[in-house]
Amino acid sequence: MAKTSNINIRIDPDIKEQAEHLFSKFGITITDAINMFLHQSINVGGIPFELKVEKPNAVTSAAMDDAVNGKDIHGPFDSVEALMEDLNA
Repeated sequence: MAKTSNINIRIDPDIKEQAEHLFSKFGITITDAINMFLHQSINVGGIPFELKVEKPNAVTSAAMDDAVNGKDIHGPFDSVEALMEDLNA
């Protein structure tokens, strides 16, 4: 019999339930899925899927560009009242 090791993880109960439901459709357990993930990580020499940061939407991207270029910048403000006045303008 092959030796095994235990891994304890903390996971949101709702995520665990959703994962169990999903994996049951494939006839596997969470343990099976984690083992598959670990084996595939070893096989590919890294995380077996693409990791990426969400790209900001057009409005946020434009605001970021303005900030970098010093365009349409507000503040600094001397008081909260001055900030609120500018926000409401």
